[in-house]
Amino acid sequence: MENLLHYSPIIIAIMVFLIQQRIVVTPEQLEKKHREILDDVEEKFVTLNSFKDLKEQFSEMKEKIDKIYDCIIAVK
Repeated sequence: MENLLHYSPIIIAIMVFLIQQRIVVTPEQLEKKHREILDDVEEKFVTLNSFKDLKEQFSEMKEKIDKIYDCIIAVK
């Protein structure tokens, strides 16, 4: 315990430095940054369900275009 009291000013100075340099963050700051990241991701990226739906629509369009192409070739 006496050892700890001897080093306590150094420990406090190190803790203050870490907090000032934002090396150590509070849970509140972490939650705020997490929300910012989630908002950015929502704006920039699409959900997996939306991607699958779009992919399915492209597949259907491709099939229809192939049918139209086959009909055009059959007429000639």
